[in-house]
Amino acid sequence: MDVKREWLESDYYKVLGVSSSASDKEITKAYRKLARKLHPDANPGDAKAEEQFKEVSAAYDVLGDGERRAQYDQVRHMGPMNFQAGPGGFTMEGDLADIFSAFMGGGRFDRGGHPFTGQTRPVRGHDLNAHLSLDFDEAVQGVTTEVTLSGATGQAGRSLSVRIPPGVNEGQKIKLAGKGEPGLNGGPPGDLYVTVKVKSHPVFGRQGKNLTVAVPVTFAQAALGAEISVPTFDGDPVKLRLPPGSQPGQVLRVRGRGVKTGKGTGDLMVTLSLEVPTELSEDQRRALEAFAKTMEEES
Repeated sequence: MDVKREWLESDYYKVLGVSSSASDKEITKAYRKLARKLHPDANPGDAKAEEQFKEVSAAYDVLGDGERRAQYDQVRHMGPMNFQAGPGGFTMEGDLADIFSAFMGGGRFDRGGHPFTGQTRPVRGHDLNAHLSLDFDEAVQGVTTEVTLSGATGQAGRSLSVRIPPGVNEGQKIKLAGKGEPGLNGGPPGDLYVTVKVKSHPVFGRQGKNLTVAVPVTFAQAALGAEISVPTFDGDPVKLRLPPGSQPGQVLRVRGRGVKTGKGTGDLMVTLSLEVPTELSEDQRRALEAFAKTMEEES
């Protein structure tokens, strides 16, 4: 196992400007961008840029290789304090390669990319993060789907079946206990945090547990009052009574026709929009002109 002192001293993820959960593709993209910017040919005579270029290259040399990245993550996770043993203990001045070789059983790794160790102390696995894009319907109703991990220590490409509860919101982070990285030496696994992105719907919107919908009404319906048909998310329209004098932008509530969650069911919030005809018959025009005249006389 090629362990270097710099692994404990350098945060290669920070050098490349990526998170520790970045995918292989994100790491390569970040490296190429920095390499083009800092390459000596692009910065002749710039000693600082040359030094940064070396740091970026060293970081990618480790993070760009799956096995070396897994080893690096494990070393960083343990930290130098975990290698003190006995009265004298291990120190940073010693030969880290020998220390790790003895500590990790000769540098052998299991199938998950974790080193076999001689210690018996249980080590909890890392928490992992993933992103999941859902259709509007899936977010409202809940869904069982697959999420694929990327850029995680020894877990890249791993697919998990996850149950998303009804009513999740845009940007909500769902904790799946025990679905993260496996622990070491009998330690518990970490957790998986899934951040949800919800696609928009052509008709309905969301406000927490409430669904929203815009319904067009005519001037006559708004002024005189009327019974209108309102679409619902489950496909069964409901009748809604407009009070006389209803205004554009006014919001009416249909109870119990929102999102069903473990904390109850929301409502359907109906926003009225005024529908203005683009063409009028002669009778309609005369009637509107007569109405407008009476309004002028009263003002």
